[in-house]
Amino acid sequence: MLALAVPVTLANIATPLLGLVDSTVVGRLGEAHLLAAVATAATVVNFVFWLMGFLRMGTAALVAQAKGAGDERARRLALARALTLALGLGLAMIALSRPLGDLGFWLMGASERVTIAARVYFDVRVWSAPFALINYVVLGALLGGGRATLGLVMQAGLNLINAALAILFVMVFQWGLAGAAWATLLAEALTAAAGVFGFRLLGWGFTASREDLFERAGFMRMLAMNRDIMIRTAALLIAFSTFTAMGARMGDVTLAANAVLMTLFTLLAYGLDGFATAAEQMAGQSIGARDEAGFRASVRLAGLFCFGLGGLGALAAYAGGGALIDFMTTSEATRVAAKDNLIYAALTPLLGAPAFLYDGVFIGATWTRAMRSLMLAALAIFLAALLALKGFGATGLWIALLIFLAARGALQAWRFPVLTRRAFAG
Repeated sequence: MLALAVPVTLANIATPLLGLVDSTVVGRLGEAHLLAAVATAATVVNFVFWLMGFLRMGTAALVAQAKGAGDERARRLALARALTLALGLGLAMIALSRPLGDLGFWLMGASERVTIAARVYFDVRVWSAPFALINYVVLGALLGGGRATLGLVMQAGLNLINAALAILFVMVFQWGLAGAAWATLLAEALTAAAGVFGFRLLGWGFTASREDLFERAGFMRMLAMNRDIMIRTAALLIAFSTFTAMGARMGDVTLAANAVLMTLFTLLAYGLDGFATAAEQMAGQSIGARDEAGFRASVRLAGLFCFGLGGLGALAAYAGGGALIDFMTTSEATRVAAKDNLIYAALTPLLGAPAFLYDGVFIGATWTRAMRSLMLAALAIFLAALLALKGFGATGLWIALLIFLAARGALQAWRFPVLTRRAFAG
């Protein structure tokens, strides 16, 4: 478990550094509306990108199950179908970028000054769509195939390139928000090229005939699984986008403060998700090999690590969050607003630990239909909490978010025993 989880944890922590680098470089310019613009544009871009997160999760599950069953053909077809889908969806996102952006910024409801600046970032960043989605597939395949260390190298390389280019374009060339977007675009493109080349070095085939690629049973299974994961991801993104949009309506300072705290939450969440991703891989291999004892052992171990890491993360966030806030922004008003709600952001890894654990297990076991339905129920609970806490300002937003995280884990824990018995029946 540790051999899988440690590199996955480091790779997952590296993922939100794309947003952290952009936010920090722009935040050092000292203007709250520019930091708010990065948060707004990144929310719109990431909503669309992360909606396609099924490319990583679905690929990891299918590759892990193929490995557990010793089926090389299944792995090759999983890669071929996922890469084809990633390229097609990425090009479609570029073609539809104008209406997607218009809708996203309208829903966000930020001030005109923030929206104008955010559009500059968005119009460049959206061109990274095909590369970002291919990177999802590459990372999913590496995790599902037990090559977590290579996944770490891939994510580290992506973020080092992005950091260097962001500093160069924004701080040296003075390209502003566009420079931050260009840095991320180029980093994504270089990483995608390296990832596909890496498949060849590993000897992993990823091509297939048209007949194999669109073979009805296998293709429909992939589409059904990806549909459920996409609906689940959409519900998750609606929750976080609603959180950001409601903060935007409270003013630029609140939006900027929440953006800083959300970066802290994301760092903690991705670190916690490392053990969930390890459980995803081990659960998938156990399902493929029909190994119930191994399946249950992986869930128990991942659960222990998730709760332990969640508790430590909460303590570390509360103790060190103030210093991170001061580093990320020089706006005094933003610093004060962020520190007012630091305690709630610090609690997110502890209350969210069960949700991350069971997400990994459900994906690895391909219990995607149940995961979809339970996420929709948790979203309804979150929206109800937002209405009930509307009069408490930004603090109400953070309390509602904590309720959402706790509801996800509780609902999945309730459903887990029944699904496990069904998976190994007979």
